[in-house]
Amino acid sequence: MKLFANTIAAAALAGTAAVATPAAAQVAGIATSSPEVVIVRSQARIAAYQQIDQQYSAQITQLRTLRQEMQTLQQSLDTDNNGQVTQAEAQANQSVVQQLQQKEQQLSQASQPIVLAQTYAIEQLINDYQNVQQQVVQQKKIQLLLNPDAIQWAPDAVNVTDDLVAALNQRVPSVQITPPEGWRPRQESLATQQTVSQVLLGVAQQQAAQQQATQQQQPAQQQPAQPTGR
Repeated sequence: MKLFANTIAAAALAGTAAVATPAAAQVAGIATSSPEVVIVRSQARIAAYQQIDQQYSAQITQLRTLRQEMQTLQQSLDTDNNGQVTQAEAQANQSVVQQLQQKEQQLSQASQPIVLAQTYAIEQLINDYQNVQQQVVQQKKIQLLLNPDAIQWAPDAVNVTDDLVAALNQRVPSVQITPPEGWRPRQESLATQQTVSQVLLGVAQQQAAQQQATQQQQPAQQQPAQPTGR
């Protein structure tokens, strides 16, 4: 699952810079795309998540604080500083373990309305995804549509993610973030929300790594050359 998440995170990071193919967007009727990446890149999903971030900004701040506190507590359990907490280390400090459990419950409670809003937005996109897929399949005369992780190698021309994103944007330009009273998400929607979260986390980590690498290169480039000779 982690490997798959990293793969689709890289595809999502590519964004609209992905190779655009003219006439045929597949090879011999075979095409690839990840539904999660299409949803991640859809305008409706992006706008919905921005609205959710604004509406639940206080809860998001609380979640960040709780995660930092939990990280500090976990580090305090790791008495030998080897990066792992053994059962013996946990048993030696039960009060810290109890604090972690309490904060985990607080984390779950604080994140519940955010996850529910995200899942509701995603479920609306899922509801029309089959229609979007059929539209692109018919337009591109695709006979076999695969997830990228199902094949070892393929040319860029087989990727029809851009076509699917465009079709989804056209069919579902926006979604709601407030579910109706009594609404319960489908299991498929919850699973997709979790995968989308992993994709977005992977994208954020890759962007942070790229930014850090750029910052490390800049001082070396800006440093004046040392004079040689006398």
